[in-house]
Amino acid sequence: MGTFCKWKFSLGLSISLLLPALSVIAQEKIYTLSELTDAAKIYLPSLMQKRALVNSAKAFVTDTRHSFLPQLKVSDQLSIATDNSLAGSYLPMGITPSTSAGVRADNNGQAASGNLAVLYSEYELVNFGLNKAKMDNAKSYVDLSEADFNKEAYYIELEIARLYFNLLKTQYRLDADQQNVNRYDSIFTVIQALTLSGLKAGSDSSLAKAELSKTRITYNQTLGNLRQVKEQLSFLTGIPAVNININNPANKFVSIRPQLSNLSVDSVNNPLLNYYARKKDVYLSIDKLISKTYSPKIMLAGSGWARGSSIQYNDNYESLSTGLSYQRFNYAAGVAFTYNLFNGLYKKDKLAINRFQLQASDFELQQQKDALVRSMSEMIPALLQADNSLRVTEANLSELPIQLRSAEDTYQQKLAQYKAGIISLIDLTNASFVLYRSQTDFIETMADWYLAQLDRSVAAGNLDQFIQTIK
Repeated sequence: MGTFCKWKFSLGLSISLLLPALSVIAQEKIYTLSELTDAAKIYLPSLMQKRALVNSAKAFVTDTRHSFLPQLKVSDQLSIATDNSLAGSYLPMGITPSTSAGVRADNNGQAASGNLAVLYSEYELVNFGLNKAKMDNAKSYVDLSEADFNKEAYYIELEIARLYFNLLKTQYRLDADQQNVNRYDSIFTVIQALTLSGLKAGSDSSLAKAELSKTRITYNQTLGNLRQVKEQLSFLTGIPAVNININNPANKFVSIRPQLSNLSVDSVNNPLLNYYARKKDVYLSIDKLISKTYSPKIMLAGSGWARGSSIQYNDNYESLSTGLSYQRFNYAAGVAFTYNLFNGLYKKDKLAINRFQLQASDFELQQQKDALVRSMSEMIPALLQADNSLRVTEANLSELPIQLRSAEDTYQQKLAQYKAGIISLIDLTNASFVLYRSQTDFIETMADWYLAQLDRSVAAGNLDQFIQTIK
């Protein structure tokens, strides 16, 4: 019975120690390229800044719409003042107080109270399309801000994609380096055993140890590069570097079958062009807004007011409390037509300024289109050549496992021949080098293929679609 209890205790302890390790394995997250780019869009401060500017532009649209509401102002003024005036008119001088009645032969320094309440409303009944021009202008800034955000996100996606493929290549390279270290470690172990038995000279052991050290240095350098790329991805995505893992089935790179993507150019939705097109739209909307701003306006206005004064109609001064109550009530409504006769000149000047800016934006857009066409024209011959060679590579992919197996068999044969004393250490290390080079050459070829496809998708405006195809 005691033995059974001990067995149960040991089993329980083993399970309790194993569960945390299983939990860590289960929680390890494998990130796809699209998940990394999505993480950057919700983390990177530069993109958050662009998103805040988009929200600001949208708020400006709401503000513009609310500016079309009628003005409705209410005020009430209590005052204590003298009442001395003269007959005659004068132009408004801004800070000159208003005095009603009080026309006498002499000044009267006695104070009088007054109370004036006003409700005033004003509405632009007709402004000949100005409201629509304001709304179109506000919306054009929203489109520009969103295009700016998309352009910035496009560049970030490109940078992350480059790092992703670099990380993928480095992980494959690390696998190959580890295999190379293991091979040379095996070679050194064999040579050391043969040297200790007196079958091989000690120089072979020293040479093998030097080669093993060299492969370990190469592995450490690749491991350092791997950590550096993860740190760069961490900076862009906010994901801790230690948690960044991408799908990398060890020693399975020979099974990759890349598909050539479409070379068609999306000039309508290309974020690199769309920003400059939206910038031009802003100046076009400003052009319309200027034209409408200097159009005539038909105003509808209405007001009601009540007034009290401690001075009565017969110029009799009563107690100050008398002026606190309302004694007279009035209302007024009217339609007014307003137009500044110099508006034509003002509009001409403003349009001239904006049209030069519009012309500049048009040239800027054309420059970007030309740059895109030039990059595509320069890229197409190289890409077509790359496509031809990659088609050959694709045809050879089915042969690559045979090639690697042959290189592996050759290495094993050379190892056996070396043990038998038939060949030298140089022949054995050459066989190991051929196997390592066949792996690394393929890794480099596939990495170059993906980067070429990436550059083509960027120039064609199909980066998002390309990213979605990478699983």
